[in-house]
Amino acid sequence: MSADPALQPVTPGARYQAAYLAAGENPISANLRHVFSALRRHFWMAIAIVGAVLLLALISTLLDTPRYTAETSVQINDQSDEVLGSDFEAGNVTPPSDWDIDRFLNTQLDILRSRGLAERVADRLDLASDERFFSAMEVASSAITGDQAKDRSLAVSLLRGNLEIDLPRATRVATIAFTSTDPATSSAIANAFAEEFIQANLQRRYDSTSYARDFVADQLEEARISLEDSERELNDYAKSVGLIRTRDALSPDGRDVVAGTVTTSSLVQLNDAAIQARAARIGAQSRWEAIQGTPLLASQPVLGNPTVQVLMTRRAELQAELQAARERYLPNHPAIGRLEEDLAAVSRQLDSTASQVRESVRAEYRAAQNAQAQLDNQVSDARGASLAEQDQSVRYNVLARQADTARSIYDGLLQRYRELNASAGIASSNIAIIDRAEAPNIPSSPNVPRNMALGLLVGLALAGLAVFLRDQLDDVIHTPEDVEDKLDLALLGVVPRAEDGSPIEALENPKSPIAEAYNSLRGALLYSTPKGLPRIIVVTSAQAHEGKSTTSLAIASGFARIGMKPLLIDADLRRPALDKLFGLRTERGLTNLLVSQDDPATAIIHIDTADIDLLPTGPLPPSPSELLSSPRMAQLLESFAESHDVVILDSPPVLGLADAPMLAAIADGTVFVVEAERGRSGALKAALRRLRSMKPVLLGAVLAKFDPTKSGNRYSAYYGYDYYQYAAGERRSEA
Repeated sequence: MSADPALQPVTPGARYQAAYLAAGENPISANLRHVFSALRRHFWMAIAIVGAVLLLALISTLLDTPRYTAETSVQINDQSDEVLGSDFEAGNVTPPSDWDIDRFLNTQLDILRSRGLAERVADRLDLASDERFFSAMEVASSAITGDQAKDRSLAVSLLRGNLEIDLPRATRVATIAFTSTDPATSSAIANAFAEEFIQANLQRRYDSTSYARDFVADQLEEARISLEDSERELNDYAKSVGLIRTRDALSPDGRDVVAGTVTTSSLVQLNDAAIQARAARIGAQSRWEAIQGTPLLASQPVLGNPTVQVLMTRRAELQAELQAARERYLPNHPAIGRLEEDLAAVSRQLDSTASQVRESVRAEYRAAQNAQAQLDNQVSDARGASLAEQDQSVRYNVLARQADTARSIYDGLLQRYRELNASAGIASSNIAIIDRAEAPNIPSSPNVPRNMALGLLVGLALAGLAVFLRDQLDDVIHTPEDVEDKLDLALLGVVPRAEDGSPIEALENPKSPIAEAYNSLRGALLYSTPKGLPRIIVVTSAQAHEGKSTTSLAIASGFARIGMKPLLIDADLRRPALDKLFGLRTERGLTNLLVSQDDPATAIIHIDTADIDLLPTGPLPPSPSELLSSPRMAQLLESFAESHDVVILDSPPVLGLADAPMLAAIADGTVFVVEAERGRSGALKAALRRLRSMKPVLLGAVLAKFDPTKSGNRYSAYYGYDYYQYAAGERRSEA
């Protein structure tokens, strides 16, 4: 009967998702309600865990030995100050990048944490033999062996284990902190670390320059010997070939290299003089040629002579006086004769002077020619001697270049050696102490507020973990949401716990909350499958006394009230409950029909109070499972399904029995009743596994005896759950 695919119910996930969306619910709020509900249920357990952790934190804090932390701050620069200037101190050519600076600072922090620096501090303060130090570090006296090496190693380990180095970002001020039980010891060690850090840095620099000085000194000595050898070889060669140097053969001036001997120097000087003589001869020749073809008194050199100019002026004056006398006197007048004689004398003197000037220009030209000829001859002789000397100068120049190179190397090394000697004694450090450590007055630990806050966090974490584990291991159904989460079943209805009297009495009042809850269940069953209401419904539960018999009766009564003809079958052949509910004592029932071929109608009883047909159990058989699994049971159900609108079977519990799974396998749908707040330890999941092994059609679950006002259900969507009350009825008081 259950193989009809049209009777397959809607999946629980889809049903719940649709219900949440219809109610304006969302998965986040549902999960939050589940979390708060679990916390509410296990509230006192969580409080106990948090309280225990806080108490443990308080006790451990009060019993802990006070410790004192002293801090020293140092500034670490990537460059040191230039005490002697950039000429003597090597500096960065280009500014370092941010990456290089970060790497440098991290390197300095690693040096602060290094074992070498801790050993320097231990040796400086003689901690290996300091009992006060070991006492401040809480080291037992039995741990001190008296062996200097072992005690020193122990002291170094204690220093490194209690040292804290911190360098915040965007700053170059590092904090050196040391913790011990003695304030004075903490401050002394913190200051010693800062001071030894600076001294170690200076020592590394000094060792570096010392090595450099020694290396440069060795190289300088080798360069000096090489220079002496090269200059000695140069001088020996110059003596052997007769080369006389007139200047420093190692001068970098190329002109001096050519004129490095007497011969070459003479050639240069004679060549310069010959050039000057040639220029003088050309000038004199041009002057002579200019005056040679012109009238005596028309050339520029003659006219430029001062004597000629005076005589020409005097001649002009006499000519003017003679002209005036001729106009005044007769030709034979003595004054005219005297003036004519004077004029003739001046003219003769003028011609004589002009001739002398011309002869001087010619004499100058001839002298320039002679001087040029003599110098040209001397230059020619010197050039021949110089050409003869060039073959000897080839070897000389090679030796001179070698000596020049040796001198350059020697001068460079000598300059560097002077710089290293000048900067060797300058203690310029890139590290400076900003604040020295002082003996603290207040212990850094134990810190009561911090430890209590940490204890609170640990307690909350442990409490949350405990609540989570207990909630995951707890299969008790507390809220309607647990039906889907823990059982993977659709929720067909929620039946509240009966406040006064029994549930049967509450069912008789159609206005009661229980009656309204079962009416809601009836509506859910009417549309529980694609074809609507299943014809044969099995009502079961995991264990006894969970409300399945009451639910079966309520379902049947609900269908009867809407005009349907239901049949309620008491299929619990071991502990029937419907007979007791109605107060019946029948001799015929289901067992009679299963062992005979009697007309089924002869065993059915009509209950007038509920307006339903009831098939009681009948005599209790010795083997109920064999009867319920017989073909006769399936035939009876088919017959009842044809004569009634719906057949409802009140089956036995699932656990320990085979009756309910077999009935569920032949029914059209199964309703699983779950009692709220009932501890089971896996009983529900075991019962569902047994049911599902028979491949039944599970319509869903009914949560019975649910108390919506319980504090543990405060965060359920059904908290304060109540049905709409009639105006004429009694109104329930609101909490």
